[in-house]
Order: sequence, then structure tokens, then C-alpha cells
Amino acid sequence: MVYTSQSLRVALRHPIPPGQECSKGKWPLVGARRFFHTLFQFAHALASVPRFTRARTVVAMTQHESAPEDEPRVNGSANASGGSAPSDSVAAGDATTPAAQWDPLEERREPHPASAPTAAPTAEDPLSAQIDASLAQPDPLALRPRTSSVVLCTVFGVVFLGIAAAVYWLGVHTVDGQSYEDLAIMNFADTMPAWLSFGNLKSGLVIGVSLAFGAAAMLVAAARKRWWLLGQLAVFAAVAFAAAKLLKPLLPRPLLVHVESSVNNSAPSGHTMLAAAAGLMLLAAVPRAWRACAAVLSTVFTSIVGVSVIYDRWHRPVDVVMSVCIAGACMMFTLACTRASGMDRTGSRASSPSVQIAATALITLGLCAIAYGTYVLWQVFPGLQYASAWAAPGACAAATAMVVGFAGLVNGMVLMMRQITAAPLTRLGLIGEPPAPPRKAAA
Repeated sequence: MVYTSQSLRVALRHPIPPGQECSKGKWPLVGARRFFHTLFQFAHALASVPRFTRARTVVAMTQHESAPEDEPRVNGSANASGGSAPSDSVAAGDATTPAAQWDPLEERREPHPASAPTAAPTAEDPLSAQIDASLAQPDPLALRPRTSSVVLCTVFGVVFLGIAAAVYWLGVHTVDGQSYEDLAIMNFADTMPAWLSFGNLKSGLVIGVSLAFGAAAMLVAAARKRWWLLGQLAVFAAVAFAAAKLLKPLLPRPLLVHVESSVNNSAPSGHTMLAAAAGLMLLAAVPRAWRACAAVLSTVFTSIVGVSVIYDRWHRPVDVVMSVCIAGACMMFTLACTRASGMDRTGSRASSPSVQIAATALITLGLCAIAYGTYVLWQVFPGLQYASAWAAPGACAAATAMVVGFAGLVNGMVLMMRQITAAPLTRLGLIGEPPAPPRKAAA
């Protein structure tokens, strides 16, 4: 049977006739009226119980403490003098005045709790004090690169010096190396395309262009007020020039096999060293927006000078590769000494997509060219001992690939490390105006 609200109200309002509690289902529930009546009485009893909350207790205690102290004494003296007069008046008042009845609505009006006393100032948190002190100090990355960048520059410089030493030892102090060098330098002009001579570059032209690059680098550093960088470039140029002049007479060249070329030592190549050093100086001096272009220009200029000196029989392939690696090592050590004014200003530091693309492309090109040259050398290795004519084209192609490959690798690595040491991104370097949203074209 379904009991609706109407049937329940009927059962509650009308008493059950005697003897009809269970007769033929006329009344829907047995004892329903008694059950709900008891339930409502219990709910009314719960609602009539006063609720003593913490706030009310605090207010009561506050009112009790704020009551005057003289009131009990007056009442006491009145009781002593008048005897039962106060009690009679109270009784009379109770008889004439109706007792105040309890109103649940008034009980629910809880007074506002008293305002909590202000807590005494506590000591400053040591952690927050340490953070404030660290923020007040200048950012160390605004004055010097990261330690990891300095370590990387030093490691790459040592690696380039090791490559230069290994190339010199393999090309000069081994029979196969001397045979390869003689085969390449004597057949380069007859085997390779004529345009690789680049119009038979004169020594004065190479020196003039290199000096122009170096002077431009110094002027750019001075115009940017990068005084520490200006000193770095001056020291780098002096070290590179000294290396080209001092190493050539000091390095020995033993006669291990009969060669048609000169038996005197020609490593390293002074013209290639000058060209590579000038290009790297320009790369390090220009601002971020021009670094990628300077790296590509330096790679092209170094490759042209390196190939042309082999074409004109001024230097052997080992001399050129050794010069490029020494110049790269000197620049890496120079970048490891980068400090305050040798870096980009903190407000202008940002990542450069052009630097990332150019550095990746140059390093990849360099590694691929070096791998190709190594593979060709491995192919012609059996004919090097006897200076076979069939090995000449491969030896010349390997020399060209090695020169271009090491020029691209060194410039790509220097470009990467220059960006890392000059513009380490910090909170200060990221400050600037946010990019504006694109504007819709007017219809």
C-alpha cells in the first residue's frame, strides 16, 4: 500500500476510532498518530534546550568581569539592615509581574564575539630573512657565466689542442702521413676545380681582410662599451699571432720518406691562423642578433683561405687543420675568462633562434665533412705508401673536406659557447616588456 502525505495528515489529525485500529485497512498505519506525535515532542524538546556556545560564554564572562565591585557590598548592607525586605520585594514583584517566557528566536541572536587581542609582534622568520638578503644581493650570473659554461669552454679548448697535436703527429711523424701530405699538395691544383684557387689569393689580400675583420671587432666591442671583451680580444689576437710565429720554427719535421715538396716544417699556417682568428674575433664582438651571420662569414672566409693556400702550394693540409684548431682552442680559453663587461647586458639577454640554427648547422656540417674526409682517407690508405696516382684525387678531396669540416666545427662550437657565456638567462635577463598581441588588420 502506498502512503501519501494526505493520508498521513488524515491519520495525524483524526483520532482512531476505538476498535477500528486494524479494521479492513481503513486507517493506513497502526499507531501512526502516536509515533509522529512522540517524534514532534522530542524535536520540540531539543529545540527548547539553550545552546551555550563559546562566544556566549566569553561574553558572559566579560560582562561579569566588567560589573562594578561595589554592587555586592550595597546589596549585602541592604540585606543586613532591612532583613527580609529585599526578598519580599522580589516576591512581590514575582507576584505582580508575569515571568518572562523563553523565546527561541532571542536565543538564536548570538552576540558578536569580543575582538581578539592583537598578537604581539613575533620575531622575523629566518627563512624569509635569508630570502630577502639573497634578493638584495646582485645576481652572480650578471657578473660571470655559469661555472658549467666555463668548464665546457676549458674542456673544448683542451680538446681542440689535442686534435691539433694529433693531426700534427699523424701528418708529420708518420710515413703514411708525409706521403699523404706530399700527394695532396703536389696534385691539388691539377685535380681539384680551378675555382678553389679563388683567383690565386695574394698574401696581402688575406692579411688586409683579416686585419679589417679584427679592427671591426675591436670597434664593435668599444662601441658597445664591452671593455672586458675588448681586453679579451686583444689578448686573444696576441696569443694567436705568437702561436703562428713561434710554433713554426720550434716544431720539428723529420724526413721519413722521399717527398717532392719542401722538407722544411710549415705547420701551422700563418695565413690560415690569421684568417680564423680574425673571424672568431668578429663573432665574439658582435651583439646577439649578428652572431649567426658572423659565424657563417668566419667559416666561409677561413675555408677559402685554407683551401687557397693548399691550392697555391703554400701549406700542406695538416698545416691548415692545425691552425684552425689552435685558433679555436685559444678562443675557447678566452671565452672561459668572460666576466662582467664581456657579457651581454642583463636587460637585453635572450635566447636566439638564429644562433641555435646556425650553430647546429655548422657543427653538423663540420662533423659530416670530417667523417667524409676520414672515410676517403681510409679508402686511399693502401696507395699512400707508394704515392700511387689513383690515390691523388681521393687525397685532395679528403683535404678539402677536412679543411671545410674543421672550419665549420670550430666556428659552430665557438658560436654556441659565446652565446652561453655572454647571455646566461637569469631573472634579471628576462625582465622586459612582454610581447604585444597581434593586431587585426583593418578591413
